Amino acid sequence: MPRTPKDLADRMAARHRLADDGFARETFTQPRDQARQTARAFLDRWPAAAYMSAVETWRELPDGEIEFTMKRLRSAD
Repeated sequence: MPRTPKDLADRMAARHRLADDGFARETFTQPRDQARQTARAFLDRWPAAAYMSAVETWRELPDGEIEFTMKRLRSAD
């Protein structure tokens, strides 16, 4: 089974994430400009002050795209 840096990162992230820590998460893979727009729109929709929203992870992939995970409290769902 080949192991890529993404496989390793996914395993490490899963190891450190609690099963139910009260946060909803969304992961995206987009070109850099679109990733910035998506992150801003997420924070506009769920402001950090009310939902503890944040960019949880952000990394550049070998093809230049950005993979990132946004998180927010589920309290308003």
